Amino acid sequence: MTVLVVGGGGREHAICAALRKSPLVKRLICAPGNGGISNIAECVPVKATDIPGMLKLAGERGVDFVVVAPDDPLALGMVDAFEKAGIAAFGPGKNAAIIESSKVFSKSLMEKYAIPTASYRAFDHMQDALDYIEEKGAPIVVKADGLALGKGVVVAMTLQEAKQAVKEMMEDKKFGQSGSRIVIEDYMTGPEVTVLCFTDGKTIVPMPSSQDHKRAYDNNEGPNTGGMGAICPSPNYTPRIAQECMEKIFLPTIHAMASEGRPFKGVLYFGLMLTPDGPRVVEYNARFGDPETQPVLSLLETDLMEIFMAVTGERLSELEIKWKDGAACCVVLASGGYPGQYTTGYEIEGLDKSLPGITVYHAGTKKEEGKYFTSGGRVLGVTATAEHLKGAINMAYDAVKTIYFKDMHYRADIGRDFLV
Repeated sequence: MTVLVVGGGGREHAICAALRKSPLVKRLICAPGNGGISNIAECVPVKATDIPGMLKLAGERGVDFVVVAPDDPLALGMVDAFEKAGIAAFGPGKNAAIIESSKVFSKSLMEKYAIPTASYRAFDHMQDALDYIEEKGAPIVVKADGLALGKGVVVAMTLQEAKQAVKEMMEDKKFGQSGSRIVIEDYMTGPEVTVLCFTDGKTIVPMPSSQDHKRAYDNNEGPNTGGMGAICPSPNYTPRIAQECMEKIFLPTIHAMASEGRPFKGVLYFGLMLTPDGPRVVEYNARFGDPETQPVLSLLETDLMEIFMAVTGERLSELEIKWKDGAACCVVLASGGYPGQYTTGYEIEGLDKSLPGITVYHAGTKKEEGKYFTSGGRVLGVTATAEHLKGAINMAYDAVKTIYFKDMHYRADIGRDFLV
């Protein structure tokens, strides 16, 4: 069949690489794609949020199946548009994608169905939010209600930081309309873990756990980013915790969405904090995470296309999904200055080297006359798989040393906490 993947980052490269292995996929298209994806799929320069453009592309290319990977087109209803056009599409419809596109919705859902999360208040007016912060004190967490490229969360350790975050979101419109409403929630402590789950709205199948590293600099310092690297699985996520999450968080969330008339089909991302009082939901995403997808899918044995078809056909309970033993580590190579101002267009050197156990996923690259150039904030995801986590981490960093572009920035401590 002919498959179209919507998006153009590292996550989409990982999805395309997995789909390329499937005998079910005869032709693979990615829009807009990137330099690395162009080696395994036909890349077409249609913007990921351009629903009419994607429908036109699918019609012209005879697309049989669409994978909508990023958050924005899901929130805009791209899956609904394809289904209306009679083309099968993987991902939640607009009314279910709201679990990510509105923090206010997701927090109220958890409150209504007693799904463990931090206590919160939602605000439409800046002064009310500032007064609440003054009353509650710090540390405290400030979140933009809508989508903000993974950067709309501020963990404020002081009152000044919290008030500044509120002002930037609500008055300065740092995230546009996404910050018109905000959520302020209690500060939680404990290790963070991500669990991505396949679900067809009735059955839910967790993937191996992972741990993202959001801060820009070593030792979890600096501003939040879209993610500077990830490991899989997380040593913090024990079988006992996994069972508790299934019973108290995963299944209740799927049932809650169904009860609200918003059945969720696709990948549901659970951002969890393992607090002293048990696991709590930090956030939901309505799709594969980035960069967690890169190490997680590196360990997948089952045909990804078969999984996608089982989800859309509501047959997930009939499929056994298998994973390789071992571990994986992804180190993101970013443009200097990211997530703030950065320059692109620099040539990338070292991508011609092939190392065993290493896959370099492209995130922000373009290919011109056989050469690769930087074209985004996060540029590459150097991903290693090995028998043990320590080996995967060391292999990833050995591979990082073979790659160079001007102002290249990366964290030197991805997964290091677990090497003690």
